[in-house]
This record gives sequence, structure tokens and C-alpha cells, in this order.
Amino acid sequence: MGNKLVTFTDQQLEDYQDCTFFTRKEILRVFKRFREVRPDLVPKQMRKDDAVNIKIPLEDCIEKLLELRENPFKMRICEVFSRDGKGNLSFEDFLDLLSVFSEQAPRDIKVYYAFCIYDFDSDQHIGPEDIDQALLLLTRNTQELTPEDRQQIVEKVMEEADVDGDGKLSYMEFEHVITRAPDFLSTFHIRI
Repeated sequence: MGNKLVTFTDQQLEDYQDCTFFTRKEILRVFKRFREVRPDLVPKQMRKDDAVNIKIPLEDCIEKLLELRENPFKMRICEVFSRDGKGNLSFEDFLDLLSVFSEQAPRDIKVYYAFCIYDFDSDQHIGPEDIDQALLLLTRNTQELTPEDRQQIVEKVMEEADVDGDGKLSYMEFEHVITRAPDFLSTFHIRI
């Protein structure tokens, strides 16, 4: 009767609730999914620093998480949310990722992280090379688009979205484009 395993303290759960868009029950469900990826690595009961220090390698995340497995941006998503920048995810990284992709996350947070994901070189702008990289991922590096086709698409995107004409998209320009895309919110989420 008194043998119930406690994964997190009440204070930890309260802290996670404060910084995510999840309820306690959802946080525990996220932990269960995190642990299922590498049960040999992740203990059933998290000690104080385990949620930050125990990391699931990128390869395991992109192979074993159904939500990421088919996503062409899976590696970039993991890189953006991992504190190490290499895609290895701690529980807190994983919780942040799923929180941002949850239906409860507000549009402005989703837009910010979408910008980060598309900013492949992390220079705080989305340039022609970033757009080309996104096209390659979206077409899964097939020969669907020739280099000339991709260049034409990149030029058209820049022509339409680069309001100040500096050859790259600022966060504000990206946000303006996204606000005109009604399907954005429906494609930028993961169910837990």
C-alpha cells in the first residue's frame, strides 16, 4: 500500500507545470514516453539532477520517437531543443520540445521555435541557404527539385518575404509570413 514509486516530487511537478503547457498527469505521461526510448538509461525515479544530466542520444530520439521518426526536420528539432546543441535530449529538453509542440502552446511560442528550426546556421536570420536546406529536407534530398528549381523557389520566397531587402529574413519578417499561413498551427504540434 505504501510502496508507490514517486517519479518526481510535488515541487518538481509544480515547477514543470509552471514552465510548460502541461498538467501533472501529462508531465508524467511525457516522462513515461521519455523513459520508453531508453529504459536502460533512464531510471523510474528521477533524482534531483537526473532530469538535466541524463540524456538520450540523438540517434535514439530520431529512431524511437514516432512523432519525430517521419519528420524531415527531426535532427534540427532535436538540436534546437537540446541544451548541448547536438540533439541529445535530457528529460527537461524533451519536456520543452513536447510542450512547444502541444496544442496548448500559444502561436507566438510556436512561431519563435519554428524560426529557430529554420535558422539552420543559427545566425538569427533565415537566409537563402537556410531556405535551400529546408527544401532539401522537405523533398527528403530526392531529385524531385533540381538545383535550379530550388534556387527559383528560394528567390521567390525572398522576394515575397524579405520586406527590408537585406537578403535575409528577420524574426519579424518570418513572423509576418507565418501569420498569413492559416495551416501553420495545425502542422506544428505533436500529440502526447
